[in-house]
Amino acid sequence: MTQARGENFEVQRETILSSAAELFALRGYHGTSMNDVADACRLSKATLYHYYVDKSELLGNIAERHVSALVQLCEIVKNDSAISPTARLETLISRFLTEYAEAQNFHRVLTEDVRFLPRRARDRILDKERHVVQAFADAVGFVRPDVKRAELEKPIAMLLFGMLNWMFTWLRPKGRLTHASVAPLVCDLFLNGLNGLTALPVKRERRPAIRSAAAK
Repeated sequence: MTQARGENFEVQRETILSSAAELFALRGYHGTSMNDVADACRLSKATLYHYYVDKSELLGNIAERHVSALVQLCEIVKNDSAISPTARLETLISRFLTEYAEAQNFHRVLTEDVRFLPRRARDRILDKERHVVQAFADAVGFVRPDVKRAELEKPIAMLLFGMLNWMFTWLRPKGRLTHASVAPLVCDLFLNGLNGLTALPVKRERRPAIRSAAAK
């Protein structure tokens, strides 16, 4: 009996997270109350607080669940030694767009609402996001070692995320295009652009900071 009760508890937590993510994505974090979440889940407010202590905890769990799934994807692709550098980058792009399609509300909350978290929770999410960016930067560097030598792999990875992360602002869920159909376009567009790069900005030398007399 105890095990079944525990399983039901986790199922209910996931149901609450999904409902809250949908409401946050639709109305915004500040436009959604705990009463709204309770109503969407057909729970009393007291029961909702049994699962999550406040709205901030809900937000943190939504963001962390989604970004943790992205980190796991990066590790799976990274550990596949049988694929070429180009195939690794293509796989990352395709797998991420698949994850985004299956978790659109979670992704929207991650990209738009993390700034509302308390600093410690926000920093934990941002650390995982940096891990994801680094995985893409490493993949870019394997395709173009000269880009890595110029220390441009991370800025270029961020340009790629500009395409991936904000697709929800224009790609309609029931439109003609889907995440799956757009993935090959993104791969082709990005990889052809990456392979066609010829004029890399010159790396600027970092100058040591000048200390004032008062600081000596």
